[in-house]
Amino acid sequence: MAFSESASAESMQANSGPRRPRILLAASGSVAAIKFANLCHCFSEWAEVRAVATRPSLHFIDRAAIPKDVIFYTDEEEWSSWSKIGDSVLHIELRRWADIMVIAPLSANTLGKIAGGLCDNLLTCIVRAWDYNKPLFIAPAMNTFMWTNPFTERHLMTIDELGITLIPPVTKRLACGDYGNGAMAEPSLIYSTQGEGSRKDGRRSACRVVCLSLVIV
Repeated sequence: MAFSESASAESMQANSGPRRPRILLAASGSVAAIKFANLCHCFSEWAEVRAVATRPSLHFIDRAAIPKDVIFYTDEEEWSSWSKIGDSVLHIELRRWADIMVIAPLSANTLGKIAGGLCDNLLTCIVRAWDYNKPLFIAPAMNTFMWTNPFTERHLMTIDELGITLIPPVTKRLACGDYGNGAMAEPSLIYSTQGEGSRKDGRRSACRVVCLSLVIV
């Protein structure tokens, strides 16, 4: 679905009372992306969700399992949605639309791109254009050797300077068979904190509490 197609529906909702939080979920190319549909389900219980997936992440995501009310964008739509001057630019429109962005999983490759300011796909273009007055969370997922690599430490320092919140990986048996730190936190930890306490102080606070709950592992 093109971004503009949902604009009229949003304007109709404007007079129907407070809107739900707008959550932009994004997945990059890690095996942990097999949990992306579950993550979408968790958030869509209480928020309006749009999803962005890089081309490598599509190898792991079951698109049929994505909730029907979640609009799903891929790298191709960054280009196919634009044909002439005056058309909306997808990564800018998504940046404007979202109250919060959560990248889960965040691969080592995409972490490096973000830290270096690269913007060669829809996800990284959104991050490059992001308003850092709004929360942006990353949930890395990678092998332990990649997580403990000196490059990762440097990249995380840059991420912290930008004001991006790190959702630390957890220690478990990894997809490669190794046991160690580097696995993405479980999506169920989001859903378990979506009760009344996470909604007390408005949209931004609700989003922050729910996402920060991922750190408690």
